[in-house]
Amino acid sequence: MKPTPTTAGHAEVSLAEKIRFLSDPASYPHAPREVRVVETHMSFVFVAGAKAYKLKKPVRFSFLDFSTLGLREAMCREELRLNRRLAPAVYLDVRALTETPAGTLSLGGGGAVVDWLIEMKSLPERRMLDVMLAERRVFAHEIELLAQRLAEFYRKAEVSTIAPADYARRFFREQQLNREILALPAFALDHGRASLVLDRLDARLALDRPLLEERVRAGFVVEGHGDLRPEHVNFSDGIAIFDSLEFNAELRQVDPFDEIAFLGVECAQLGAPEIGQKLAEALAERLDACAPKRLMALYAAWRAVLRARLAVAHLLDPTPRTPEKWEPLAGRYLALAEKALA
Repeated sequence: MKPTPTTAGHAEVSLAEKIRFLSDPASYPHAPREVRVVETHMSFVFVAGAKAYKLKKPVRFSFLDFSTLGLREAMCREELRLNRRLAPAVYLDVRALTETPAGTLSLGGGGAVVDWLIEMKSLPERRMLDVMLAERRVFAHEIELLAQRLAEFYRKAEVSTIAPADYARRFFREQQLNREILALPAFALDHGRASLVLDRLDARLALDRPLLEERVRAGFVVEGHGDLRPEHVNFSDGIAIFDSLEFNAELRQVDPFDEIAFLGVECAQLGAPEIGQKLAEALAERLDACAPKRLMALYAAWRAVLRARLAVAHLLDPTPRTPEKWEPLAGRYLALAEKALA
C-alpha cells in the first residue's frame, strides 16, 4: 500500500487553521447540521452529528509528548487499540487530516498529512455517568451493568509484569510530586489541611507498602483502563467505557480495585459517595476476589490527593482554562482524601 505523504516540504498548517476547518459542518462527508467543539487539557473533540473527531494538541508535558506529527499518529492508533477493548462500537478509525497542493484541508482526502484524528461514534450526553449522577438517575441496574462489564474486562486483562517494588515506588514518586505542587504558596488552598493530609498519606503509604507489593505478587495488577472516571462511562446501548489512557503504559498497570476507588472518589466529588462502595462490592462478587478495606481506603486517599494536585496544576499553564474552577475543586478532593484516611 502506498504511504500517504507527510508535510515535508509544505508550510506547517497552524492549530487555529485546523480548528477552524474541523469546526465547520461543511468539512464532513456525512454533513452534520452543526459541530460542537469541546476542549480538554490535551485535545479538541469535534462533535459532528452522529460522529465525533478527536484532535490531539501538539503539546509536550513531563508525562506525555504529542509534539510531532509522528507521535500524534502513534498515540491515535494506540488510543484506538486500547479503547476497542471496552468500547468497540464507539472507536471507528484513525483518519488523516490532509492538505492539497492548493492549500485546502480535507478529512481523509488526498494530499499531505497535516494531522491525525480519532473518528468515533457520538454518544448521547444524557447517558453519560457524570450527567446521570448530577440528575440522580443512577440506580442498582446501572451499578450492576458497570460492575459486570468491568469484571469481564479485568478477567481478560493481561496480568502486569511490573515488579512489586516498582509498583509501590510509583505511589511514593507521585506523592512527592503531590507535595511539591500542593505546597506552592501561590495556590489559594487551606495549606494547613493540605499539609496534614499529605503527612497522613505519607505515613499510610509507608505502613501499607507491603499490601501494595502483595497485590502484584498475587497477580491482581493488570493492564487496566488507566483513567476510569464518570465522564468516560456511557449507558446507551448497554454500556461503553472509553477514553482509556493511551500515552503512558505504566499508568495502566493497576489493581482493578484501585480503579474502582478512583471512580468512587470521582462519584463522591459529584455528590454520590455511595457509588464507590457499591461498585467495589459488586465487582468483588463477580471476580470472586476483593481488596482489604484498609487498602481500598489508601487507594481512595491516594487518588483524591493526586486529583487535587492535577486540579491546581492547570493553573501553572500560561493561559489556564476556567481558572476559577481549579482551587475549589482541589479543596474538595483534599476533603475526600482526609475522609478516606480517617
